[in-house]
Amino acid sequence: MLSVTQNEDELDGLVRKRIRALRVAQGWSLEELATRAHISQSTLSRIENGRRRLALDQLVILARALDTSLDQLVETASDDVVTSPTIDAAHGLMRWPVKGDPGMSVVRQRMTEPPPDNPARMRAHPGREWLVVLSGTAILMLGHRRFRVETDQAAEFPTMLPHAIGAEGGPCEILGIFDRDARRGHQREGAGPSGGEQRESNGPRP
Repeated sequence: MLSVTQNEDELDGLVRKRIRALRVAQGWSLEELATRAHISQSTLSRIENGRRRLALDQLVILARALDTSLDQLVETASDDVVTSPTIDAAHGLMRWPVKGDPGMSVVRQRMTEPPPDNPARMRAHPGREWLVVLSGTAILMLGHRRFRVETDQAAEFPTMLPHAIGAEGGPCEILGIFDRDARRGHQREGAGPSGGEQRESNGPRP
């Protein structure tokens, strides 16, 4: 059985609420979830209502039935919910780590120049990148193709393809998410997301 100490009371209640919330979100009745988890409806009802202690084996079964993991079912919010970015003023970048996966990072960048005309300035490295244009219009050069990415549009691509990104018709601001390999590739090359050496003279905007 899961030991419930005074410090774990909140977690106990959170897990019960989470089980019910996930069940309701799926549109399932108590009977439907109980059937999927191969437990009795009365047992499930007592688990949700706090009238039965939480058994580890039952939590594993319920997590699987709810299409989640035990870790996610018992996860608690960390103290550092709100974090501040690190500033790379040299390249006009703001970076946030993704705590759920330390290998990933989020980068915000303001670009003022078009992508490079010379294909030799396009970069390629292992990984995958996702970006969304927050304002303005971006041009994504990907291999021999040219994509126009408007405000609120997103692009996702493997970074093994030669790629570069820049602005069209004025400044644009993008938010990029890199996996571990793509992040390492950009760090080695010392530039911002997907593009040439895009620099903002006034540094990143807050």
